[in-house]
Amino acid sequence: MYMVVLENAMAEDSDNLNRRGFLQYAGATGAAVTSFALAGCSGGDEDDLEDGEDGEDGEDGGDTTDGEDGSDGSDGSDGSDGSDGEDGDDGEDGSDEPFEITMTQRQDPTTLDPHDHRETTTDNVILHAYEGILWRGPDGGIIESLATEWEQLAPDRHKFTIREGVEFHDGTELTPSDCAFSVRRVVDPDVGDLESPQRDQLAGIVDAEVVEDENAIIVHSDGTNPLVFQEIASYCSVVSEEWINNNANEDIATDINGTGPYQLSEYTEGESTLFERFDNYWGELPDATQVEIIAAGEDSTRVGQLESGETDIVSAVPPADAGRIEGSDDLYVADEGSTRILFLPMRYDVEPFSSVEFRQAMNYAIDLDQIINEILSGFGQPTAQPTLPSFFGHNPDLDPYPYDPEQAEQLVENSGHAGAEIEIEYPAGRYLLNDEIVQAAAGFIDELDNVSCEAVSRDFGTLAGELLDGDITTQPPFYNIGWGNTTFDASQTMLPWLTEGTSQTHYVSDEMEQLMSDQASEADADTREQLLQDANQLAHEDAVWVFLNQEFLVYGINERIDWEPRPDEFFLAQGMERSE
Repeated sequence: MYMVVLENAMAEDSDNLNRRGFLQYAGATGAAVTSFALAGCSGGDEDDLEDGEDGEDGEDGGDTTDGEDGSDGSDGSDGSDGSDGEDGDDGEDGSDEPFEITMTQRQDPTTLDPHDHRETTTDNVILHAYEGILWRGPDGGIIESLATEWEQLAPDRHKFTIREGVEFHDGTELTPSDCAFSVRRVVDPDVGDLESPQRDQLAGIVDAEVVEDENAIIVHSDGTNPLVFQEIASYCSVVSEEWINNNANEDIATDINGTGPYQLSEYTEGESTLFERFDNYWGELPDATQVEIIAAGEDSTRVGQLESGETDIVSAVPPADAGRIEGSDDLYVADEGSTRILFLPMRYDVEPFSSVEFRQAMNYAIDLDQIINEILSGFGQPTAQPTLPSFFGHNPDLDPYPYDPEQAEQLVENSGHAGAEIEIEYPAGRYLLNDEIVQAAAGFIDELDNVSCEAVSRDFGTLAGELLDGDITTQPPFYNIGWGNTTFDASQTMLPWLTEGTSQTHYVSDEMEQLMSDQASEADADTREQLLQDANQLAHEDAVWVFLNQEFLVYGINERIDWEPRPDEFFLAQGMERSE
């Protein structure tokens, strides 16, 4: 079975350029920044499977403070030197000619309310206009945005000094009260007439208040919270308190009033979103004067739009098309290791997956290197743990399971489950070539003499509903999913998946519970890092998942645009420049 899948993946060699060949051809280095992100979702229960989008692609002159290392970030106040162009004039390239960009992604936004969704594709639209209190630079480091300084006052209290002279698109001035209100609208269902699906993205945060006689706010947590700066840098766009309170939810969902470099010009739900550059923006003005964002779910449609000149930049280019695009005179391909991992969870409470030996066998059974090379054309990296290398808590001593079918068969015998018949359920077409990846994985397992395996296609929304209902018994025993974590902290992947009482947990152990409990209340960064590394070690040894690949982002771009992709999947015009 797996040979059919792999042969099909190689069937279009004339167009297919593997990643190594592409990088040599393009003369690029193709940095593989490893971090997490989950695919954009399309409303309903599946939205909660998207773990977060880390802000907008705004002020990249900010100081990349060490907030991503998972420490309390109290040294973050030295980011105040970060803003490079508050006069808003020096972002232009000197040309008087308009620079208009059309961008195509996989899905349209489900709403324009920045606090009422869980999709990266929605953020890719609204984060042209909304900004966060903090932000992240291209390398994931915390930088300033609407706050110029940040410091820890106590383990449960964190202060943010808010930038002065910032204007909303309706002409009103940003105040600290707007920032405190924005935090409270996410964490408190009694604020802003919204029960935000983003509540868990600000885990531990319970309130925010304005500091009297200062242009600042204090964010309160329900105990020691080492993740406040990481969370605030990744989530929680700032809205106008007055505007939100004066508008109905249905109007907030179809209009925008932010502080970002673009203001909404026209929105046609399900068709397109048009932005114009906001000339009163507090920071450096981006090059693009107008940005239109459209969507096309079919890969061939997006690529066709790029090749015909209908759009200037497209996301999610299939590896098989990368060589043809790169070979065009006026197009090029850019890739980046994304913030998303793919994996195959196994329920610890049902046979045969209740056996550690059987779960380990599933990892040894799969030739992950061959899948990455043949199906993904090298656009991927193998994983060995829930945490990728650029994340706080990653364990550098762990290597991916090697392909060893003999070892796999022996472990199956040791588990007492020889002859097991299993299925891998997967969300059809949800991630980059995940259908082919899972079918190949099932084929490798099926080649074992003592296990039979089949891949079963599922609708993503239905599968997501089963994973999120809080009842482990409704989860499939063995399935494929992807996950994102733009806090760059290991805990925010392991807590929801590998601890008891969460909506999507599929594995519980006393040792993991203790490790995750200890790290959550540990203020010392070095001690906390070791706890998370130990948790990753346990996850690897217990084979909680079949560990698959870090997904790569592959974009097709018109030569008139100069842009380097970000690892967090954000697809934002404010990072794009007019090519010289």
